[in-house]
Amino acid sequence: MFNKKNWFMLMLIAALTLVLAACGGDDKKESDSDSSSDGEKTATSALETVKANDKIVWGVKNDTKLFGLKNPSTGEVEGFDIDIAKEITAIILGDPSKVEFKEVTSKTRIPMLNNGEIDAIVATMTITEERRQEVDFSDVYFEAGQSLLVKKGSPIKSVEDLDASTKVLAVKGSTSAINIREKAPEAQVLEFENYAEAFTALKAGQGDTLTTDNSILFGMASDDSNYEVLDGTFTDEPYGIAMKKGSDDFVKAVNDALAELKANGKYDEIYEKWIVLE
Repeated sequence: MFNKKNWFMLMLIAALTLVLAACGGDDKKESDSDSSSDGEKTATSALETVKANDKIVWGVKNDTKLFGLKNPSTGEVEGFDIDIAKEITAIILGDPSKVEFKEVTSKTRIPMLNNGEIDAIVATMTITEERRQEVDFSDVYFEAGQSLLVKKGSPIKSVEDLDASTKVLAVKGSTSAINIREKAPEAQVLEFENYAEAFTALKAGQGDTLTTDNSILFGMASDDSNYEVLDGTFTDEPYGIAMKKGSDDFVKAVNDALAELKANGKYDEIYEKWIVLE
């Protein structure tokens, strides 16, 4: 028969069960809290990641003479940006060969950076406030300015000569395409995927002029003596190396490396090797 003593024992067991369950829940919460705290402490920074991987994956142009152009005989990408990337890598990782180069275009470079395909962009990328919302930039590593490439003998002598009858060729996703629409709002702007396609189109007569940074245009003109870069620029285009937002330590390491290259004369050597402003 169920008596008062049995009833008391059941109530005591139930109370103890509740107390133990509560303690277990607190322990779990404390454990979860500790785990979260540990996760925060062990979060890997951008600089730690490249050091752990023992290489830096750079996004570079493959179609831009003087800055990043694939040599068909060797299959290697060559140019000013390439040599700068190697020297920065040498300073950060101790060896210029600890690099991997992946091709980017003006259109693909930021998406490739943000999805983790590359660690940094060194690809004639102009520093703008709009882009600062998406990426972190290094200090300026090259000063450029936008100009026009025309066939020798062209009636176009400056940006003021561009009117409704003029077809201007530019590259998709570039600041040049945006700038030319502001400087010559009546001109027809035709956009191409990359500089090689744009220059081919110019030589095929699909446009009257090609616009981008003068540094890139000089490379095109050196490829074909029938073309020339007009004197003067109508914008300032400071190039920066782009990294993911929040990569403060990586940005500092790149800036320190750039400062070292300029101080020890290596930057000037690379500049004189590739940049011929005639």
